[in-house]
Amino acid sequence: MSTSPEAASADRFRRLAETPMRSVGAPVGIRPQDVLASVRDLLSQREMLDLLVRRDLKAKYKDSALGFLWSLARPLLQLAIYFVVVGQFLSAARGIPDFAVYIFSGLIAIGLFTEIVVGGTGSILANAGLVKKVYLPREVFPLASVGSALFNFLIQLLVLLGATLLVRKPPLHPEVLYALPAFAVLVVYGTAFGLLFSALNVYLRDVQYLVEVGTMLLFWASPVVYSWQMVSTSISSPFWLNVYTNNPLTLAVIGFQEAFWVAGEDAVQPDDLLLRLLVALAIGIVLVFASHRVFLRLQGNFAQEI
Repeated sequence: MSTSPEAASADRFRRLAETPMRSVGAPVGIRPQDVLASVRDLLSQREMLDLLVRRDLKAKYKDSALGFLWSLARPLLQLAIYFVVVGQFLSAARGIPDFAVYIFSGLIAIGLFTEIVVGGTGSILANAGLVKKVYLPREVFPLASVGSALFNFLIQLLVLLGATLLVRKPPLHPEVLYALPAFAVLVVYGTAFGLLFSALNVYLRDVQYLVEVGTMLLFWASPVVYSWQMVSTSISSPFWLNVYTNNPLTLAVIGFQEAFWVAGEDAVQPDDLLLRLLVALAIGIVLVFASHRVFLRLQGNFAQEI
């Protein structure tokens, strides 16, 4: 006996009403089970994250003759400009041996942080189509910016190691281990700010421009084209010197210089650099957690705002 369309429709509505509601999305609480659920949700999207990283890298150099070699163009051009203008014209290189290695150590550190933050800030808007059509953890978009930034960083790191070989001073010393906590600080703080600013940028589009200005200020507030020793002799107040030195980005830059700038082994550097880096790393991990919680609370209206 056939069922009328009205009866079939009523049956469907009845079954839908009896189906329990299941929330979609990561929990936004701070309980341990909420945090673990968020992590599991992200880990389940590993393949999607890998695809997004590959897509970002391919899209950036699509149809270019040199391809990924362009990832070297900007830092090498920066190196040439700073080496000639700051190092030679302004005579900064006279007080800094192997000035090219020194400055490139700082440039790749700053470049990693800047690329993560700037790329992460615009990642949600850049993937507006996916955000509006498909559910997946929104965090994968700023995290994909982290992945592509790490790829470019590895290429630049190989160039830096090649430069140390050219000057016959490879980093075969214990201080090379400073690169590990310095690298971790850059990635952790970059990820924290990338998550936070990517969410805020959806609601206030001026954030991406403020981030560009802020990263430029952080560049000049870090000892990249000048030495920390110059700052220590210019700032007479120990309090303000500590404020400057304990900037996580400053610590990470000095950590890279300690690791790869062998000619500066006798240069004056901050006391307890390793301890400062570890403290900055611990604070950064807390900041990642807080930024992620803010991101989860704001992501609910991403599709509507976009």
